[in-house]
Amino acid sequence: MLADINNPSDIKKLDINQLQLLADEIKEFLIASIEKTGGHLGSNLGTIELTLAMHYVFDTPDDTFVWDVGHQAYTHKILTGRKDLMSTLRQKGGISGFTKRTESEHDAFGAGHSSTSVSAALGIAISNKLKQNIDTSIAVIGDGALTGGMAFEALNHAGDSDANLLIILNDNDMSISRPVGALSKYLTRLISGKIYSTMKSKSLEILESLPRIRKFAKRSEEHLKGMLLPGTLFEELGLDYFGPIDGHDIPLMIKTLQNLKNLEKPRILHIITKKGHGIEGAEKHPSKYHGISPPSSSTSNLPSYSHVFGEWLCNTARNDSKLIGITPAMSEGSGMVKFSATFPDRFFDVAIAEQHSITLAGGMATKGLKPVVAIYSTFLQRGYDQFIHDIALQNLNVVFAIDRAGLVGADGATHAGVFDLSFLRCIPNIVIMAPSSSLEMYKALNTAHKLNGPVCIRFPRGKSKVEEFISDEMIEFGKANIIRTGRDIAIFAFGNMLDPAIEAGNEIDATVIDMRFIKPLDERLIIEIAQNNKKLISIEDNVTSGGGGSAINELLQRNNIKSPLSILGVPDIVTEHGSQNELYEEYGLNAKNLIKVGTSQ
Repeated sequence: MLADINNPSDIKKLDINQLQLLADEIKEFLIASIEKTGGHLGSNLGTIELTLAMHYVFDTPDDTFVWDVGHQAYTHKILTGRKDLMSTLRQKGGISGFTKRTESEHDAFGAGHSSTSVSAALGIAISNKLKQNIDTSIAVIGDGALTGGMAFEALNHAGDSDANLLIILNDNDMSISRPVGALSKYLTRLISGKIYSTMKSKSLEILESLPRIRKFAKRSEEHLKGMLLPGTLFEELGLDYFGPIDGHDIPLMIKTLQNLKNLEKPRILHIITKKGHGIEGAEKHPSKYHGISPPSSSTSNLPSYSHVFGEWLCNTARNDSKLIGITPAMSEGSGMVKFSATFPDRFFDVAIAEQHSITLAGGMATKGLKPVVAIYSTFLQRGYDQFIHDIALQNLNVVFAIDRAGLVGADGATHAGVFDLSFLRCIPNIVIMAPSSSLEMYKALNTAHKLNGPVCIRFPRGKSKVEEFISDEMIEFGKANIIRTGRDIAIFAFGNMLDPAIEAGNEIDATVIDMRFIKPLDERLIIEIAQNNKKLISIEDNVTSGGGGSAINELLQRNNIKSPLSILGVPDIVTEHGSQNELYEEYGLNAKNLIKVGTSQ
């Protein structure tokens, strides 16, 4: 059947009982496709039936689907004319691994980060109402994403509105790491209310057919719910709550959505799904199968930067009882699993709550603890105010291990950590370091642990070319390191750009400097190098505006040094998705472009 599905209207021609057969075909198609391209497997296997039911009942693009994060929307892409493009998923020049408005009219809102869907869908719903449009705005949000504070802000507003908003809570007991906190426990208690769940699903039909007794039934229903369930959080927020129901039962999902379609007020449907549904390994190991990589010929045993961080954290914690590890729901990705098991009382996964994680660390620091916040560069953006207001202005001793800095590859623009040097460098009281290898990173972490005030260490996704990394050494504060000395040309390399700088330096006989620090810069060395070379080049895995190269240029201007400086970095555009090496090639962050710039007149 899948071969005949080219747009959402095609599935409406099928009998409801045929949809499960189509779901099975889509599952096989997704597995075969993702094994080749890489991508988010578990989350998409868990939402096949939900997506079919939504498209069967609603009419996109008039009715709008806003997928939180967007990494579970592969079936949505297949049903909306992109089936034949799935072979290009996350590939350079291909379709995105997330929803993207420029890609399809059926993608109502772009995504990539968590907890944004309810806000966006509410905005669409309010717009519809102002325009006297009766179309339904639907937000699909996972239980993990619901732990983000922004989602609660939106729920609070939605409950106070009369917009035609349907929120579908896709509860699979997982984000990337297993969800934590009171909300997760609350949802678990809701799931356990099976008696109420059965009665509620049956009562939908009764309430629809007996509108005159609806008001009375609603009151009775609330009393019943109070007896059978441990809480009524969503209804206290002003949202009509329905569920929980089985999100893999297509007939039940369709009937429920058909009933909810006509309510035209803020309401929430709680569905229960299984991440990795239908694949035993993916169901048992949801974190492992959250995202899979395409086949690779690489057999490298070199350590990843995240692994280096995790080892440092454990090794240092053994000798310092004040060291605390904090992460906003990224324990696996940030290499903290070993630390969480070894030091459970000193590990805090605060769920998808970047803002909270930063201010939490600040509070700990005021009491003499030494918190280390492990956070992806792209997610640090979400805690920017807290970084300034709660950490930097108070000059608190917090270390930020900023993972996935720079171009991350297939996840594309929403996950590219190419802004951190620019948005951090302008903040007072902080130190910023960019290690060039696993060994340099370990030394940088040793250094950060001994410094006072906020310290940021940014490192890329992927592996270092240096295998041995454990060291007791520290890096001299604010000092760069001359790697090779050449003639007339000098290359200032930040972080992982050192390797292409060395390759180019050997080719064109250039002086190569591992900058190590972005703030403070090694000003004396930079001035000396500038005064003794005819051409200067800086290279960084960050946007060219306001980053390390800009810092060098400002220093040269202050000292009236006229040596020309070429700043290489990510250009002022929305970056593409593709492999890291493809993107380095695209934006000139490689030895070939350094040689070209160095030898040009």
